[in-house]
Amino acid sequence: MRLSAAAKDRFAQVLTSAGLALVLAVLALASPSPAQAEGRIRIAEQYGIVYLLLNVARDQQLIEKHGKAEGVDISVEWAKLSGGSAVNDALLSGAVDIAGAGVGPLLTIWDRTRGKQNVKGVASLGNFPYYLVTNNPNVKSIADFTERDRIALPAVGVSVQSRVLQLASAKLWGDAHYDKLDKISVALPHPDAAAAIIAGGTEITGHFGNPPFQEQELAENPKARIVLNSYDVLGGPSSSTVLFATEKFRKDNPKTYKAFQLALQEAAEFATANPEKAADTYLRVTGAKLDRDFLIKIIKNPDVQFKLAPQNTYTLAQFMHKVGAIKTAPASWREYFFDDAVTAQGS
Repeated sequence: MRLSAAAKDRFAQVLTSAGLALVLAVLALASPSPAQAEGRIRIAEQYGIVYLLLNVARDQQLIEKHGKAEGVDISVEWAKLSGGSAVNDALLSGAVDIAGAGVGPLLTIWDRTRGKQNVKGVASLGNFPYYLVTNNPNVKSIADFTERDRIALPAVGVSVQSRVLQLASAKLWGDAHYDKLDKISVALPHPDAAAAIIAGGTEITGHFGNPPFQEQELAENPKARIVLNSYDVLGGPSSSTVLFATEKFRKDNPKTYKAFQLALQEAAEFATANPEKAADTYLRVTGAKLDRDFLIKIIKNPDVQFKLAPQNTYTLAQFMHKVGAIKTAPASWREYFFDDAVTAQGS
């Protein structure tokens, strides 16, 4: 099946942006600059509408706005990476101050840095259902994937998509086989994976993605269909993407940290009240080649909720400890999120 003109354009753009992001990431990791006290914040985001609140904050300069209210002129720097592993490495190397990734990468880095950098969650970016989409007509459930299939996701064994797939596998085949599908999983940025699913004819027959890529696959390839929904695996609406930081950054930059959270809060209110304008913001900031009405429909999906408090994350935390993915068993979600007002009503 051939790519549509829009898909070809998007694929070419993705390759360029992904290559640039890789170069920037390598340079940042090679010579990271130390965190500064107040007035500077470096934020790592990834691909997809799940980062819409950051797009809004960037477009409206909300961090800078709330910084001025706190008496601080804040310089904001943005980096785009792909995969929880890259994001976690960037945070620990000192290349960024705020990391954006799934709950899986947060739990991994929280466990890894306990008693050292003490990385914890800063806020959720909202609840979004993640779909595992396939273009293989023989695959009706995850049990039907074979050695000939390849499932694309941001980072094997680390990303939230990978962890949710492991949890689904454990429910199907037992805890001892939770990583059964890891061997046919491959790390690939969402835009690249979506292009492969839409085009067909490649080794990639499955993609555990996020909006808008999963919706594009379903709309542009008539053979594409949903095999797994993250909400079904986790037992309901859940935070898909979260932001996290080191204890030192939070402690050394209280005004900048507060301004960042207030900016997110205003962005969440804006996106909830103005889905059309939020869609325009996403298109403007990311340069994505998406139909505006298509994007608005995704944002208006009743399953999508813009909340800063994490929701339904503890199920994954318990699972990851149970299978040995993290050494520490958190007593509750509060152990891996900072004690802040915006996250007080989490779970």
